[in-house]
Amino acid sequence: MPKVKQDQIFTAIGLMSGTSLDGIDVALLESDGKEYVKPLQGAIYPYSEETRIMLRKVLGNSGRKDPQVLEAADLVTKAHIKAVQDFMNEHSLQDTQIHLIGFHGQTIYHEPPQRNSSGTLLKKGTTLQIGSGEQLAKALSIPVIYDFRSNDMAHGGEGAPLVPVYHRARAGDLKKPVAILNIGGIANVTWIGGNDTMLAFDTGPGNVLMDDWVLQKTGKPFDRDGALAAQGQVQNALVQKWLSNPFFQQMAPKSLDRDAFGVTLKELQHLATEDAVATLAAFTVESIAKAQDHFPERPQACYITGGGSKNDHLMKQLSKALDTNVSSVDSLGWNADFLEAQAFAYLAVRSKLDLPLTYPGTTGVLEAMVGGENCS
Repeated sequence: MPKVKQDQIFTAIGLMSGTSLDGIDVALLESDGKEYVKPLQGAIYPYSEETRIMLRKVLGNSGRKDPQVLEAADLVTKAHIKAVQDFMNEHSLQDTQIHLIGFHGQTIYHEPPQRNSSGTLLKKGTTLQIGSGEQLAKALSIPVIYDFRSNDMAHGGEGAPLVPVYHRARAGDLKKPVAILNIGGIANVTWIGGNDTMLAFDTGPGNVLMDDWVLQKTGKPFDRDGALAAQGQVQNALVQKWLSNPFFQQMAPKSLDRDAFGVTLKELQHLATEDAVATLAAFTVESIAKAQDHFPERPQACYITGGGSKNDHLMKQLSKALDTNVSSVDSLGWNADFLEAQAFAYLAVRSKLDLPLTYPGTTGVLEAMVGGENCS
């Protein structure tokens, strides 16, 4: 780890609530916003059932002033305030010890830019993360950086993924090229080359279709350890049909909304639950395998993070499908549970220092782009 003067180091809290809608990941991090990164404590605070139900109602709604969206935003803000307060109490932290909070907010709508087959921008995209950075800063008496995606999208970028610059900081000592695959609701990958060049993009569905199906059919939030999928028979004809979606032929970088493949679930109604989940898992794996075609060079290894890294069935199938060594980021001493929350602490520091958050290779923006709003 590089030596850095103490007065150049920020202590930041990162907050991440992903498309799985399960709750809030909180992580403490020290960083100079560049190569020095020291992850500290982390914790997970589940959303209340009321908040989860409300969020499901507003998914796909882009109306910032819609009464239901405002109600959901208020619930998200209050949940984040309580999560930070609980985290600081549990770890005996004072507000004076924290320089910044990186607040992602809850994504309820993401419309990627439209590009032609050669990647030329036709129409800028739009995104909506709900939750008030201003209320967070006021309640906690700590400066908050929020709205990380809008500036990138205003300049023609995909607005996602945002985590690659943090992956690059953490991967400094790894043999290159290397791939870091995040399997959240949507799966995204960061490819890092020998000279720290980056290519990043959404690969397709991660856990979102499996989670939505399992919740619908069993009332449980997800397929624990992939137990249902492991018992099922994959319907390959359906998987191949879904893989013909134009998204998979699109040039990288590219991004997705969580509900981009929601229509897929309607085609599974005639299947046993196990067969449906096995088929959705195969779709996730095959779409990730297809993503390898975009890599400039075969990676030495692929390290998996996000909720998918806890799914034994998914990990076994990925090991068979990918042309490289596959293992969890936990094998590196990283913590898959908190990597994204750590990333938003790191991005908050970079935003404070006016350092780029996104690059042409990570979001398709034309030049390296700063981002984030600062609310002190």
